[in-house]
Amino acid sequence: QVQLVESGGGLVQAGESLRLSCVASGRTFSFYMMGWFRQAPGKEREFVAAITGSGVYTRYIDSVKGRFTISRGNANNTVYLQMNSLKPEDTAVYYCGADAQGGWTDFSSYKYWGQGTQVTVFS
Repeated sequence: QVQLVESGGGLVQAGESLRLSCVASGRTFSFYMMGWFRQAPGKEREFVAAITGSGVYTRYIDSVKGRFTISRGNANNTVYLQMNSLKPEDTAVYYCGADAQGGWTDFSSYKYWGQGTQVTVFS
C-alpha cells in the first residue's frame, strides 16, 4: 500500500510560481511512474505531467510545456511540480498519482492517489 500526501498549493497572482510536493510512503517509490493531474470545477480530471521511476523520461500536457517541470527525489520519496508563469486557467485541485499500470496520461491507470492540493490563480 502506498500513501501520497500533496502540499504546496495556494492563492497566487497570474505570472507567479508555486512548487507542489507529493511525499509517498513505501520502500519501492523509485519503481513507480508518478504523475500530476488536475481537476477544475465541473471538469474531468486532466493529465498535467508524469515522470518515470528513474526520472529520465517526462511527459507534459501541451498547455504547460515550458512553464511546468516535474522532478523527483527518490532519496526522500518525493515528486515535485514546479509551476512558473501561472495563468488563471491553471486553477484547479492538483492530484498526485503513483504506479501507473498503463498509459501515462490516463488517470484510470494510476493505482494510488493523494487527497489533492488547491491551486488558485487570479488575474
